[in-house]
Amino acid sequence: MALLEQKIKEAKTGNQKAFSYLLDVFWSEVYAFQLKRTDNENDAEDITIQAFSKAFDRIETYDENLSFKTWLIAISKNIHVDMIRSRQNSTRNTTSSEDNEAKTIADESPTIEDQLITEQSLNHLLTTIKQLKEPYRTVIQLRYLNEKSYKEIAKIMNISLSNVKVTLLRAKKILAELLKNNFS
Repeated sequence: MALLEQKIKEAKTGNQKAFSYLLDVFWSEVYAFQLKRTDNENDAEDITIQAFSKAFDRIETYDENLSFKTWLIAISKNIHVDMIRSRQNSTRNTTSSEDNEAKTIADESPTIEDQLITEQSLNHLLTTIKQLKEPYRTVIQLRYLNEKSYKEIAKIMNISLSNVKVTLLRAKKILAELLKNNFS
């Protein structure tokens, strides 16, 4: 059995090293594909991360008769299409609201209530981040609060770049679940 087939089978059983292996092998190809489509490094990176996240969540549905690379790229294409649709809908909504704003001039500075809600939301988010276990808490703080690059995070945490990506994927999922449960 080929190494790739073995790693896919191991990943289907939840083996973290197999996930890292697949991420290492296919990251640059999926990222390069999306970079050509989006012509934007941040979008390409976000789409690639989401594609791997979705693929790892649903790896048990992968059909071994298909190319794993093709499966990943198909997932990334769908994510990109969803992103475009979302932005188009956002633009349409913005246009209609801009028409309404042209009719009425309003003070757009945040009210005291708005500031309080924003502050409470931020405090809730920070409190939830503190609930994360290591290394998830650290990777979220470094990436989103300290705005560190993946390379910087890898150096600070003394882990591989692929480990940073996998850890960040998992941290975001856990954080989203905690936030969802706290608001429910």
